[in-house]
Amino acid sequence: MYITFYGAAGGVTGSCSLVEANNKKILVDCGMYQGSDFNEGKNSDPFAFNPKELEAVIVTHAHLDHTGRLPILIKNGFAGKFFATPATIELTELILEDAFSIMTYNNRKFGSPILYEQSDIAGVMQQFKSVDYYEEFSLSEGIKFKFYEAGHIFGSVFVEINSEGKKAVFSGDVGNINVPILRDTDVLPDNIDVLVCESTYGDRIHESAVARQALIEQLVSEAITRGGVLMIPSFSLERTQELLYDLNDLIDRKHELASAPIFLDSPLAIGATRVYRHFTRYYDKEAAKFFKEGDDLFDFPGLTLTETREESRRINQVPNPKIIIAGAGMMNGGRILHHAIRYLSDERNTLLIIGYQAYNTLGRRILNGESPVNVMGEQVPVHCKVEAIGALSAHADQAKLLSWITGGKMLPKKVCLNHGEPHASEALAKLLKENFNLASTVVSEGFRLEV
Repeated sequence: MYITFYGAAGGVTGSCSLVEANNKKILVDCGMYQGSDFNEGKNSDPFAFNPKELEAVIVTHAHLDHTGRLPILIKNGFAGKFFATPATIELTELILEDAFSIMTYNNRKFGSPILYEQSDIAGVMQQFKSVDYYEEFSLSEGIKFKFYEAGHIFGSVFVEINSEGKKAVFSGDVGNINVPILRDTDVLPDNIDVLVCESTYGDRIHESAVARQALIEQLVSEAITRGGVLMIPSFSLERTQELLYDLNDLIDRKHELASAPIFLDSPLAIGATRVYRHFTRYYDKEAAKFFKEGDDLFDFPGLTLTETREESRRINQVPNPKIIIAGAGMMNGGRILHHAIRYLSDERNTLLIIGYQAYNTLGRRILNGESPVNVMGEQVPVHCKVEAIGALSAHADQAKLLSWITGGKMLPKKVCLNHGEPHASEALAKLLKENFNLASTVVSEGFRLEV
């Protein structure tokens, strides 16, 4: 068995790993690179492999940096199957349609490239095959795989692949601890020959769940007291639903938040929330209990869903204070940009970052203190308050990654760290060696491993 890394190697986007086993070629994820623009130039580069030669593509979860180039595989002749959980399949269609909509808009306004056609999305959906958790699936003679709960977003998995007497596990993205709604990450299986593990937050520790709730309450209170706008650029899958869960809880506790209107200004997040309602069997115990008691986790007094552009524009006419949750989470596209142009320069307002900001994205530049910033061709000064909450990230922090990698009955024989910036991956590798005598390789683009 051989594994070659063609994405998310030395960075956190563009996940794509090629597995060669039993004379077959299998891809694990095929995501979009994300940076300063919605789609970077690298997404237009030819694949380093021939899509026509692939037997199958295993999709760990629906995020764009893991699914964004699936239609390009179709465009280049891939005729095999895509495998994912039922929830991931539904969410992936929403993600790809949303990406196509943004690319089409950016093409009209700025001349940016369109990476694929609507027909390519249809091709992806036609070639998807649903596989549920813990269901061992025979991909072809001599190759089997199984999905486990990753606890990252709805429907997310880490995947075990068995072939040629070897066992490889791909983490996809590992979920945070104490995440509302989602089930906990499963323990790793035994006898792993190589674990390919993400390392997004390999160099830092998130706040606790209790601290997260306190921070949200504090920031909401401050924003309302100042009479400004609280802008939250939110990843439409998981972060938005978790945030709604927390805001719902505040309102249930008669918080002053009840006096401020909340707008969910993301068609993708609204669509994703419908998928959450469809797959209640994936809820954790607490969320399942609320659901059975008739509590709609994503609908509460003061919340307005703005699905159309006209509804989105009407938010500007609503007096402050108000809360706007809008995509995209890294501020590299979507409706948050229109709100950023309007509200970043007012010191009464607050920008709350609740997810990882990739290098050179607008969110990362603002978080690093840059001002003014270029937003859709306009130079906008940043005078608003800028805050970040790590505990709302869907990614595991350093402590969770260490406990997950080493928490099974047996340590993996090899560990390869991908999906992380070099400083984060190297910090995690160092701790694995020092604390567990577990050598790990920080992979680079094109690195090929014999298992």
